[in-house]
Amino acid sequence: MYKIAVLVLCLFVWLPLAQAQDKPPVPKPVPQQTKAALQVYADATDRQVLRQYNYRTQLADSLEASKEIRALVQRLHQDAYLLASADSSYQRGDTLHVKLHIGNRFDWAELRNGNLSEGILVESGFREKFYRHVPFKPAEYAKLQQRILDYAERNGYPFASVWLDSIQIKDNKISAALMVEKAFVVTYDSVQVMGGSKTQPKFLMRYLQLYPGQPYNQDQVLASQRMLTALPYIKMIRPPQVQFARDKARVIYFIEDRQANQLDGVVGFLPDPSRTGNKLLITGEANLNIRNIKGSGKQLGLQWRRVNRGSVILNGEYLHPNILGTPFELGTRFGLLKQDSSFITVQPRVQLAYNTIRYGRFSVFTEWRNSRILSTASPQSLKALDLADARTNTYGLNYLWNNLDDFYFPRKGRLVELQLAAGKKKLLRNPSLEKEFYDTLELNTTQLSLGLRLENFFRLGKSSALLARLRGEALLNDQIFLNDMYRIGGLASLRGFDEYFFYASAYGVGTLEYRLFTADDSYVLLFYDQGYYRSDLEQSKGEGLPLGVGGGISFSTGAGIFQLVYSVGKSEQQPMSLRASKIHFGITSKF
Repeated sequence: MYKIAVLVLCLFVWLPLAQAQDKPPVPKPVPQQTKAALQVYADATDRQVLRQYNYRTQLADSLEASKEIRALVQRLHQDAYLLASADSSYQRGDTLHVKLHIGNRFDWAELRNGNLSEGILVESGFREKFYRHVPFKPAEYAKLQQRILDYAERNGYPFASVWLDSIQIKDNKISAALMVEKAFVVTYDSVQVMGGSKTQPKFLMRYLQLYPGQPYNQDQVLASQRMLTALPYIKMIRPPQVQFARDKARVIYFIEDRQANQLDGVVGFLPDPSRTGNKLLITGEANLNIRNIKGSGKQLGLQWRRVNRGSVILNGEYLHPNILGTPFELGTRFGLLKQDSSFITVQPRVQLAYNTIRYGRFSVFTEWRNSRILSTASPQSLKALDLADARTNTYGLNYLWNNLDDFYFPRKGRLVELQLAAGKKKLLRNPSLEKEFYDTLELNTTQLSLGLRLENFFRLGKSSALLARLRGEALLNDQIFLNDMYRIGGLASLRGFDEYFFYASAYGVGTLEYRLFTADDSYVLLFYDQGYYRSDLEQSKGEGLPLGVGGGISFSTGAGIFQLVYSVGKSEQQPMSLRASKIHFGITSKF
């Protein structure tokens, strides 16, 4: 019994590396044979236990037979037969003969709480009742150790250790006390940037929330890589490193700047429905995005688009991270839409966002939307309730989770974005209509809007990926007008159709897109877009299932990234025809 106790005690010292170092003695492999058989011998008691285990007796060669007996002994150890071993073996012909000793199973008599705090007990899930009269399994104990160490690493104790104290073994029953030594608390000292990036360490410290004096958190350092990948203007060269000096931790990030500032234009050629003779309508788009201004993470963006004759879109955006030294980000947006000679809509927005290490990005925003009918709009459209002057003030919440492996050219990962907004819409009296016209309308109503965006990239090989995407929005109001509705169609939403071809009070677009990468920043694509839209206009309710298919190419040149997309769409308004196909091409210059 004394020898058994000594042996088990040695096993406990070895337990923290149980899975990595659990290599029971096995016979030395003999030179490979064409085929090999395995014959295991055990006494009567051990044979009863051995019947519970399945193992192969016919193997490719003697080396595989040796691996099989090694795996069998390891499984016995993990099931509390700690003294199991292959005592002897010999080779006869193509058969490996092994004498196996299993022995008695070891059980927990009790595992007491030595000095674990309440926080460790909660996080690790340790309860004394779980370790009474149950088999002692090294793997389960090793997992308990790791949960305790993980908790310590998250709370400023990266050098903590866990062990068993007061070990007693009697009749194959083990009793012990679980102890933890936290050592000393470690706090963050600073953040260091290496790799030639102009990004300021102060910005990274606040963005990643690694404040000096805060307890060191290993999970926080690991999760910070996801947050850095979400920034479009930097690229990680290698994983971060942590330098410990006494009770201080310095986190070193190896990053380099990306050419993320954007100046580009796109030209589109579309059939012009207002002109005969197969004339073309030239549309255009210009973008200016300045990112990471002076290494502070600030961003400025401008976008101008001409989608059809007389219709113009102008958008602007400014992001200011770490407002007043806090981890909050202040963003402002401005949108303007002029729809030919019908209406003009102005839509400013102010947003306050907070980036979390684990749970993504949360935002709150307020938006003011003012839509006015132009003087050239027909009174018939106004009386048919297609158009209306309205002002809407909304407040909303936005949530974004992004773990894509690259901002511009992802090959794996997932993106989830949800948005909910609610507010008041007020109808404004139009001087072109009689005052009595508004007597039958509700001038003040409550309006809700919902938004969803899901993207999942599946890596199919070293040079290809599959994108599965779902996007949709819904507007909920008792009185919806044409100038309230969403606009879909075109390169950014539903390919194969003119820009903003469909009006929708609710829509969804599902996409399957295959990308074959020819370089890190170049690929060929094939896609299928399936859309659904619904119109809740009072006089013209309807719905449809448009679809678009096509392909394209994107590759780098000396001047920037050249893009070409060819698409064909089908809907109730547009048959699938090559004559109605759409071609978009342009060059994106980054500096």
